[in-house]
Amino acid sequence: YISQLLDVVRDKDTKSIALILDWADNVKITSTFYSLTVKDIAIYMYKVLKALEFAHSKGIMHRDIKPLNILYDRQTKKLRLIDWGLAEFYHPKQRYNIHVASRHFKPIELLVDYQVYDYSIDIWSFGVTMAGIIFKKTPFFRGRDDMDMISKIAEVLGMNGLKAYLTKYGIPTPSVVSQTIARGKPTPWKKFINGENRYLATDEALDLIDKCIRYDHTERITADEALKHPFFDPVRNIPCK
Repeated sequence: YISQLLDVVRDKDTKSIALILDWADNVKITSTFYSLTVKDIAIYMYKVLKALEFAHSKGIMHRDIKPLNILYDRQTKKLRLIDWGLAEFYHPKQRYNIHVASRHFKPIELLVDYQVYDYSIDIWSFGVTMAGIIFKKTPFFRGRDDMDMISKIAEVLGMNGLKAYLTKYGIPTPSVVSQTIARGKPTPWKKFINGENRYLATDEALDLIDKCIRYDHTERITADEALKHPFFDPVRNIPCK
């Protein structure tokens, strides 16, 4: 499920290096919204999780999970998680660069400048990717900048939870927190169900999304735990590449 390095070629004149990776056909998952089934989404997300579980087991954070970094051939069900340029090895209590991940998929810790993060940043981005597909709203959080992203997230997860998170980890309160008028309590995930996405928004799907998109990174489900979630029961044993 991870792009394979086949060779490394160095140009004789420029000395620049090119990486030769395995070929993978691709279709934008968002372009197939209206023909996707719950099973299609389960297969897609399961394979992304398999890639993350493998990377995390090797001590690696991807740090840029989003649909554009997932190559998927719907015919063969072949999936490759690509673009590891922002990946980094995880070391407990180490401070990391917060300028990683794409804006609409950034976890809250990056948006509030919390540097002591871990593998769970990939789980947040995974959850946001899944939410966008299930609710047919990609990106699910659409902010103009980092501060606006915090506001958009607080509108869904609630301002009370954000304040509790900032207090728990001693994170300075961003000015946007005192200015925004987001609701205190979280918005139930069922509020995002409408006539177009109702058939995708199963209880199992909403539960998995909820376990991924949480303020407190220590409360998010791990990749290994997520692979065992009931949402994947129908596809877990399907042979796939």
